[in-house]
Amino acid sequence: MAPFLLDVSKAQVAYDTARKWFALVPPFFLPPTLFIDAPFGRFASLQKSIFTVDGIRSWIFMELVSFGTFIYTYTHSPLSPKAAGSAPPLTLTHPPTFLASLFLTHYLNRAIISPLRTPSRSNSHLSVVLSAVVFNTLNGSLMGSYLSSPAAQTYLAGAFQRPLFWFGVALWAVGFAGNIYHDEILLNLRRSAKAKGKDKADDDNNGKDKSKGEHYAIPHGALYRFISYPNYFCEWAEWLGFALAAAPAPSFASVAAFTATVSPPWIFFFNELWLMLPRAYKGHKWYHSRFPDYPKERKAVIPFVL
Repeated sequence: MAPFLLDVSKAQVAYDTARKWFALVPPFFLPPTLFIDAPFGRFASLQKSIFTVDGIRSWIFMELVSFGTFIYTYTHSPLSPKAAGSAPPLTLTHPPTFLASLFLTHYLNRAIISPLRTPSRSNSHLSVVLSAVVFNTLNGSLMGSYLSSPAAQTYLAGAFQRPLFWFGVALWAVGFAGNIYHDEILLNLRRSAKAKGKDKADDDNNGKDKSKGEHYAIPHGALYRFISYPNYFCEWAEWLGFALAAAPAPSFASVAAFTATVSPPWIFFFNELWLMLPRAYKGHKWYHSRFPDYPKERKAVIPFVL
């Protein structure tokens, strides 16, 4: 028994250290990213270099990291004594495994389905890919470790009988569907532009006049009536719902209390806010600068607020 307990003790120290730093560090990226554009998507450089990587392939690679690390840590349960049993029951009647299926569903769409359905994507800078790999490695590992831990098993015992659990799951589902729906609006704009570009290329000297870079237009419909980034807003709703279902809310009494009580589902939600809010704000400004007729009443990412 002693070697098992020793392994769990080391794993717990590593988990707590990674959890605390993963909660503390990302907020410090918010101020600089209000002034510095991450070089991918609409802010990607059109100049190629040795650090330029294919947009779709790099996206699949960096998002699959979260998928893989989550599966590994969830099935290996590093915070559980091996002598006490193996992985959590891999059945949807087990609340942690049910939540694990939601996490994997999101990343199956994000890492495989969505990019393979994307007609084109701007190249990315290698620094973006490496940053995403670090983030997804930590996030996937911590989330899998948490959901398979004794603490999560205890908290989620009887979760199917709690209204808050199902409210969180419903919010996750609405956010997930909204994220896909609004992404589809953007993809349809790109598909339409690609079709028109192909037709033009056929007529213009074998495509010599074809413009470089991705096509962007003003999206309309659904929450685009109110905000420029409804896909971000819906993703925040998705992970807020997941956190509400999966873990108790952290204490905000102090920084020490927060880091001592915050769990990976809540860390993921907060980190999405810190890292996506600046990009939404900058992208909103970009839309206004690029399109003189861009709707003035739209906010950036939170309807009627911001």
